[in-house]
Amino acid sequence: MQKLSSIRLPWPTDWAALFGAERPLILEIGFGYGAFLKHLARTNPDANIVGIEIANQCLASVERAVEREKLTNVRIIQSMAETALHHLFTPATLSQVHINFPDPWFKSRHSHRRLMQRDTLDVIVSRLQPEAALYLATDIIEYAEMSAELLASTPGLDNVLPTPWANAMVGRVVTKYEGRAQREGRACYYFAYRRNAQPAPEVPVIVEGEMTHVVFKTPLSLDDILARFEGVENRPDADTIIKSLHSYRGDNVVMFEMFTHEPTIDQHYALVVSPRENDNEYTLKVGTLGYPRHTPGLQKAVAFMGDWLVRLHPDAVIVHHKLGEY
Repeated sequence: MQKLSSIRLPWPTDWAALFGAERPLILEIGFGYGAFLKHLARTNPDANIVGIEIANQCLASVERAVEREKLTNVRIIQSMAETALHHLFTPATLSQVHINFPDPWFKSRHSHRRLMQRDTLDVIVSRLQPEAALYLATDIIEYAEMSAELLASTPGLDNVLPTPWANAMVGRVVTKYEGRAQREGRACYYFAYRRNAQPAPEVPVIVEGEMTHVVFKTPLSLDDILARFEGVENRPDADTIIKSLHSYRGDNVVMFEMFTHEPTIDQHYALVVSPRENDNEYTLKVGTLGYPRHTPGLQKAVAFMGDWLVRLHPDAVIVHHKLGEY
């Protein structure tokens, strides 16, 4: 099976081309060990089924199972939910979205990691077709209460149940986690909503920006630059965190190991400084480590490191840069 990830897929993705057929598109967010994903594939043979998951063990296990069982209408994507929703799917393209037992992130300092939040729900609604369905299941009453309030306050969705949630769902396949919850005596809470005719929030697909680099001039050598490096964290705005983690010396380059957090994507990559033909001139550019995408956060990281490099010496200057609006 082809290994797919949101980092390597086109933004947005042409799902008809990827599947080889234009069919209804169904998404499961966080498929775990794949029981529900395989159930979707078997019960919807005329649909394209996309499953996203971040855990490597689950990905490998389900990839093998899908290949073994010849479920040709399934594609498995390694991705955070926010990345897939914002970058891979265009508005009004999903016929169903399933969220089964998302991580509750109990601690208050981790609450920003919960999947069911206003920003994420808005992008889900924007990606749903008219009359498309959204299903959620959890075994945590606090998560159910929070989700019920959030869903009820979403104009683009209608509850198809007579109550905020149900404690059983007829015809539903029992997942591994769901079975464990039932054996341990924990109640489960099931939500079923449908996309109505209300206008969806405007959440455009985030596409990749232009290639990014900085050309600078400095009297310092590569070894001088390496010797002055210190790992640092920078927050250029409320939504972005840039970390320069380590530095390395190659034959004719210095490489900086970088991490960038943005609301829709985390990236671990390298920035590389290499000499140019002109004396004392260097190029700072994005390396190939980690298959980085040229997002606004990455452009900010290049701008940040370019600024750091020229501040290392009073005679250093920027000769040229390509940083978009940064």
